[in-house]
Amino acid sequence: MPAIVALVKHVPDTWSTKTLQADHRLDRGSVDNVIDEINEYSVEQALRLRDENPDAGYRVVALTMGPAAADEALRKALAMGADDAVHVVDDSLAGADGLSTAWTLNAALNTIDDVQLITLGNAASDASTGLLAGLLAEYRQLPALTELRAASLSEGTVRGTREDSRGHFELEASLPALISVTDKADKPRFPNFKGLMAAKKAEITTLDVAALGIEAVAPTTEVLSAAQRPPREAGEVISEPDAAVAATKIADYLVAKNLI
Repeated sequence: MPAIVALVKHVPDTWSTKTLQADHRLDRGSVDNVIDEINEYSVEQALRLRDENPDAGYRVVALTMGPAAADEALRKALAMGADDAVHVVDDSLAGADGLSTAWTLNAALNTIDDVQLITLGNAASDASTGLLAGLLAEYRQLPALTELRAASLSEGTVRGTREDSRGHFELEASLPALISVTDKADKPRFPNFKGLMAAKKAEITTLDVAALGIEAVAPTTEVLSAAQRPPREAGEVISEPDAAVAATKIADYLVAKNLI
């Protein structure tokens, strides 16, 4: 059966207070960790594309890389309706950066039969690099439709609508392909009781780097120092009764900040 693979990530809850460890890695042990919210949107896209194309026989496979506890993110995807789940877990992957993560996930994708589409969020909430879509597309030599708010499949083609500050763009590519979505895409469905119970009992395929036939890639980047972001200060207020003068002052201010 052709597969739509939805990438998911287990991250600190968005509303938690995030801190760094002594090695400048994000402290994940002192906060609640959940499936990244943006991944719920990408899982929803994968499920909807499967359901809208019943004759194609797609199955949705949720895939993650992370510590043992990351299976919670996979079980959320299964509860939403994913058919299978794959978990890459290996202590040697701790601290992986974008390049090593993409390389490892690429190897994991190679273990899944007939991958026709890969869906993921546009940027994870814990690092916000937004690199993974481009890196995976390069490793797999696939077309990538990124930053989508809507997507559809028909006759071996994926189509999508990208929205950014310049406007709307209609994109399309032949399968196999990769898409990333934003939080303007379809709202994620809520798992029902039956789905939640089935997800608890579901078997998850677990792989380490040896099973993938690769060696863990050492991070290519290193954080040397970090500092707390200073508290926000009140902005400059331009108070001028003459509209023309006020406009000139605002324009001068924006020029001085290299904003225009």
